[in-house]
Amino acid sequence: MFAALFNPVAGALSDRSGRRNPWILAGGLLAVPAMALLGAVNSVLLVAIAWCLGQAVMNVYQAALTSVVPDRIPAARRGTASAAVGLGMPVGSIIGVLVANGFSGRFGTGYLVLGALVAAAAVLFTGLSREPGGRLGDSRREPGDSGREPGGEALPASSAQRSGGSFGGQVAAFADSLRAHDFRWAFIGRALLVLGYFSVSGYQLYILQDHIGLPHGMSPTAAVAVLTPVASLAMLVSIAVCGPLSDRLDARKRFVGVSAAAAGCAMVIPVISPTFPAMLLFGVLNGLAFGCYMAVDTALVTLVLPRAEDAARDMGVLNIANAGPQIVAPFIASLVVSLAGYTSLFLVGGVLSILGALAVRPIRGVR
Repeated sequence: MFAALFNPVAGALSDRSGRRNPWILAGGLLAVPAMALLGAVNSVLLVAIAWCLGQAVMNVYQAALTSVVPDRIPAARRGTASAAVGLGMPVGSIIGVLVANGFSGRFGTGYLVLGALVAAAAVLFTGLSREPGGRLGDSRREPGDSGREPGGEALPASSAQRSGGSFGGQVAAFADSLRAHDFRWAFIGRALLVLGYFSVSGYQLYILQDHIGLPHGMSPTAAVAVLTPVASLAMLVSIAVCGPLSDRLDARKRFVGVSAAAAGCAMVIPVISPTFPAMLLFGVLNGLAFGCYMAVDTALVTLVLPRAEDAARDMGVLNIANAGPQIVAPFIASLVVSLAGYTSLFLVGGVLSILGALAVRPIRGVR
C-alpha cells in the first residue's frame, strides 16, 4: 500500500522539478542505508518500518526512471524501449533469487548487496544518460501535434497550471489523469490483467502442494524451482520479440489484447489436466503472454498519457494498477480457494485476464 501511494507522489515531485536524473540518483543511493537498516532489525515492527522506508526511496527511484521512456524516446520506438525496460523484470527476478540464495545465512550482507546493486544502477544510468534540455516531455511531441489527446479530446491543463505549481495541488490532482478516456481504459485493463495473473502466481506453491499431481519424489518447492525459471525464460523471449515487433507493425492494441486473452486462455490448461507437465506448459504459455503484454502495454500507456508535463506522476498513477491488484490478489485467491477450490481459482484468473483484454478495445488514440 505504501508503494502504491508513494509512487505518484514521488512522480509529482519529479515533474515539478523538471528533472529526472537527480531523483534517480538520490533514490538509488538512499537504497543502500535503507537496505542496511532492513538487514539489521529483527522485530516485526522494525522490519515493517524499515521496509516502508525502503519502499519510499525505491519509489523515488522508480517514479523518475519509468518516466524516461515517455520523456526521451520517440513514439515510433516506444515498443523497443519498453521491451528493454521490461527485460529488467525477469532478469532482476533471477538475479534477486541468486543473491538471496547466496546470502541466505547472512541477511545483513545480502540486503546490502541488493541495495548496492540499485545504487550502482542509478550511478551508471545518470552518469551515462544525458538529461535532455527543454521542457519535460518534448520528445513525446510529433510534428503537427496540436496538444490534444490522441483520442481527439482536448487535454486538460496540467496540474501545475491548475494549482499554481503547489505540491498540494499536485497531490489533489492525481485522479485527474483517470478522466482522460484512453488512459482510464489502459489503467483498467492493466489492473484486471495483473489481478488475474497474481491471483494464481501468488498461490503457486500451494497449488503445487495441494492440487497438482507431482512426479514421484518431487517436492512442491522443487517444482517451483523448475517452473519459475521456465516461465521467466519464456517471458524474456516474448518481451524481446514483441516490443520491437509492435514498433514495426504499429499495432499496440492488437498485441496487448491478444496477449491478455492468451494469458486468460492459458489458465484453462491446469483445469483440464492438473499435472506437472500441464503446469510446465501453462508456465511457458503464461510467461509468453504476460511478457508480451507488459512490454507492449507499457509502450501503449506512454502514448496515451494525458499530459507530457505530468508524465512521472501519471506513470505513478498507473503503478497503482500494478501494486493495487497485488495487494488485493491474496485475499481474492484465498476466498475463491476456500469457497470453490483451486480449479475455480484458475477460472477466475482467466476471466479477469480476458476482461483485461476487452478493456483495451475502447482506447481510441492508438492502433
